[in-house]
Amino acid sequence: MKFSAFALAIGLFVFGSARAADSAALQRVLDRAVAETRAEFTAPELKPDQIAVTVVDLRGPTPAWANYRGDARIYPASVIKLFFAAYAHRRMEDGQLADTPELRRGLRDMIVDSYNEATSYVVDAITGTTSGPELPPDELTRWNAQRGVVTRYFAGLGYTNVYAQRKPWGEGPYGREKQDMEAHPPARNHLSTNDTARLLVEVAQGRCVSPARSAQMLELMRRDPFKKSDDPDSQDVGFTGPALSPGMKLWSKAGWVSWARHDAALIELPDGGRVVIVTFTDGREHANNRKIIAAIARRVLANLP
Repeated sequence: MKFSAFALAIGLFVFGSARAADSAALQRVLDRAVAETRAEFTAPELKPDQIAVTVVDLRGPTPAWANYRGDARIYPASVIKLFFAAYAHRRMEDGQLADTPELRRGLRDMIVDSYNEATSYVVDAITGTTSGPELPPDELTRWNAQRGVVTRYFAGLGYTNVYAQRKPWGEGPYGREKQDMEAHPPARNHLSTNDTARLLVEVAQGRCVSPARSAQMLELMRRDPFKKSDDPDSQDVGFTGPALSPGMKLWSKAGWVSWARHDAALIELPDGGRVVIVTFTDGREHANNRKIIAAIARRVLANLP
């Protein structure tokens, strides 16, 4: 018995050391990818604080992680919709939200096409709040607390940089949405690439709510990086997609506004191994650059340990 316990301890130590070495090797790959990408994009300069990346290698028995500014809180644009979808599935699983055809239509349009109108409907459904005219101060306080259920849910799971309080807007916000932004800052949502990668890993491994619901989320994130598209900013070809080579598969959720461009991607390699790459870029001078995110991914994929 003593020998068995000793052997187990040695085995765990060797296993842990091996995974630590894998993460260290992956970190070197990512550091090099960021350095080379920054060297490539100099006009305008891609500054050190204008990019954040997290990479998770899922090919081993436990994930290997690496990040560059992975804990930085950044406005996520439409990437926040992944968190709204995950919470919707949590509430449906718990029997607190009716699984209706209209909700499924909203979830699909929110993730597949990234429609803000669909997202507004989903946020109303999962939080029990609605947009509308301004509210008296006491009612606004209650409204704010109710809108915060998504943020509190992920905080309870140990996520440290998820603020999912605001609806994405094209031309808004107005009324109580604008009123609440001013009365209860921060005014914008934020995520980190680390927290976004964690959610994507849990979805990929079937641990987000349940295996069945994780699979349903993944199905909506399926992209075709090799299709011909008239839209250079489509989620298929406008973000991580161009970094993939034949035989690879892509599931992703992108975010894009006039001052930021992001992508959260799960990539399956030809041999079936999977890698998560979450890349956020910040700055108006880079928001329309369709090459930075793919440049990071291409370098990481080409040099995986």
